[in-house]
Amino acid sequence: MSIEKVRQLLHEEQLDGLLLRKRQNFSWITGGSQNEIVLTSPIGVADVLVFPDTITIVTTKQEERRILEEELVSFPYEVNIVAVDWFTPTEPVIHELCLGKEMGSDDFFPPFRLMSEELSRIRAVLTAKERERYRRLCLETAQIVEEVCYALMPGQSEHDIASMIGQRALSCGMNVQVLLVATDERIYKYRHPLPTNKTLEKHALLVLCAERGGLVANVTRVVHFGPLPALLQEHKEKLARIDTAFVATTVPGKTIGEVFLQGIGQYDEEGHKEDWRLLHQGGQTGFDSRELIADKETTRVIEEHMVFTWNPSLPGVKSEDTLLVTKNGNEVLTDTNKWPRIQTVWDGNVFYRPDILIR
Repeated sequence: MSIEKVRQLLHEEQLDGLLLRKRQNFSWITGGSQNEIVLTSPIGVADVLVFPDTITIVTTKQEERRILEEELVSFPYEVNIVAVDWFTPTEPVIHELCLGKEMGSDDFFPPFRLMSEELSRIRAVLTAKERERYRRLCLETAQIVEEVCYALMPGQSEHDIASMIGQRALSCGMNVQVLLVATDERIYKYRHPLPTNKTLEKHALLVLCAERGGLVANVTRVVHFGPLPALLQEHKEKLARIDTAFVATTVPGKTIGEVFLQGIGQYDEEGHKEDWRLLHQGGQTGFDSRELIADKETTRVIEEHMVFTWNPSLPGVKSEDTLLVTKNGNEVLTDTNKWPRIQTVWDGNVFYRPDILIR
């Protein structure tokens, strides 16, 4: 359980307690419950204080009943609840409860020690229950994007297409962290394309990063009406090999930086030496769309049951799936087995990466 991981961290860092304010950490520590009201804020409406022997929730009276009856009903630990009036700030209460203690926090909260890096590290390896929840989320996220790719039609605006994705995500109990749509020439011009009023002619790229219970699934799919132009055909084949370089080398024992170097080396092999500079290439995921964005200096060592999303791109195409690292090879969690794929080979082993859907 996450509580045991936090208490081990307290011991290692010689802390008396840890304050968790961020939404992702509330979900992580409670096994998938939620404490958000304002979706655009990383801070929730119920703070968790974890001590070696006790757990205290600090919130307001307007939130107390729902938090207890809906979010903590299955939480297997006894908790103390401290609730103040909605017009009373909770920060002084937290300071009073922690008076004289050496404390850490997941967010800036002086004089508590900032522990965001350490928390990212201990969240990184998913438990069996987290992996079960994540598999369901990733599969449903991919199904949503692929379903929209099969349903959208020329003449629809990028906003229309985004709304098709968003409606399906919300109906599955997901919060949308990232929702990108680009069509036609915009796919060639922009690597992070927010949806606009531009209407689809032949070519669409759809991106969804969806959160549920704190975990975030990430997927990109591309669809084209009619035969591919020669340049796009060339780019999609090259990109499949670049993507494979990232996916195939994401194995236990390697550093994330070593994988990054393999990926950008493949860009060079494909004749696109500088394209990796136009968009970050992804990295470790899990309780954020990117827990850690990789670069060549990233020293974190990959372990079994970590999760990754690499997102290489070339003009007109991008590849993005969510994968689970296992000792027997990576499990692509966003593979629905219903999307067209490109076969590639790396070090004698066969891999399959997402193709462009031709309609």
